[in-house]
Amino acid sequence: MTRLMQLRKAGNRRKRILLRVLLGLIAIMLVYSINVGYTIWKYAGRTVNIPSDAAIVLGAAVWAGKPSPVFQGRIDHALWLYDQQYVDKLIFTGGRGSEDEVAESEAAKQYAIEHGVPERDILVETSSVITEQNLYYANKIGDAAGLSSYLIVSDPLHMKRAMVMAEDMGLEANPSPASRSAYRSVRSKLPFLCREVFYYIGYHLTKPFR
Repeated sequence: MTRLMQLRKAGNRRKRILLRVLLGLIAIMLVYSINVGYTIWKYAGRTVNIPSDAAIVLGAAVWAGKPSPVFQGRIDHALWLYDQQYVDKLIFTGGRGSEDEVAESEAAKQYAIEHGVPERDILVETSSVITEQNLYYANKIGDAAGLSSYLIVSDPLHMKRAMVMAEDMGLEANPSPASRSAYRSVRSKLPFLCREVFYYIGYHLTKPFR
């Protein structure tokens, strides 16, 4: 066997090994992603409505100064918690998409006032853009107001990631997913689930660098 043939054979062997390693890594990531998706889906049904100081409502889009259907579903659930006396205060989160827009939290506050919640029982933060910031600034506002226990309100498929973040921040919190989420059909839930799997994995991968 010539030297050239030996080199070609060795090169082909390395390519096969590399391909097997690559396929193995893809398989591991696929299995891991499916497991994460299942965990998120299963956790979505968990509700722990116990008396707490406040409900932290995670922000969502505002359309023409009004809460979008997704955001309204979260706010309505928080109003129900308040009416049922599970919480004494409401903390609305979410900043502005641009300087010309109403902050998500301010739109939620106005909606709650229009539905009978006294302004004194509403707290808002207008600095956050992402879920982690929602919780971070809500926690700061809660601390300043002497609050210590919370119910986290968001869409069911968002709850697993939100609760992991809340736990990492040391919040005394329980999940209270919106009972009338705008994401009701399988067609609307699957894209949401895929996005949550991506963000959930991303959060855990970047956690050591925070």
